[in-house]
Amino acid sequence: MGNRKALTAAITQRAKMIWCAAAFLAIFFAAATPAAAFQLITVAEAALPSGTVPSFAVRGSPTRQPSITLQSPAGVGVVYSPLDLKLRFRGFGGAAIDPDSVVVIYVKQPDIDITARVKSFITADGIDIVQAEVPPGLHQFWVELKDTDGRIGTLEFDFQVAK
Repeated sequence: MGNRKALTAAITQRAKMIWCAAAFLAIFFAAATPAAAFQLITVAEAALPSGTVPSFAVRGSPTRQPSITLQSPAGVGVVYSPLDLKLRFRGFGGAAIDPDSVVVIYVKQPDIDITARVKSFITADGIDIVQAEVPPGLHQFWVELKDTDGRIGTLEFDFQVAK
């Protein structure tokens, strides 16, 4: 009878350990599952006809205008969705970038101002969107900003998303 009690206690203890391990793994995998991707461009927006990129030229300015650099998606070629969209802003001559001045346009006919959509990702240092969902196709963007001295910087960029 003593062996039976010991065996029952051992089985109960092992069952508790297995249950704890299963609970731990469930919590771990739930936390490790990526969050839902951010919808940068909808299928309906992507289906619109291509637009014309605005032209902007500063001539003869004695001071350097702020710069915008596309860091991701980097290079040329096809990219896959979801993707990370990273732009870096840089002011010159002691001026900082005014995040409230940033305008992001999805270049279509008509142009689509997506600034409000990406506002929470904009800082004085740039735009950083992780896991942006974008439908397949060619996507063209226009970004414009001002520094604290009122100088304007712009960038046109595009990327091709594979099916």
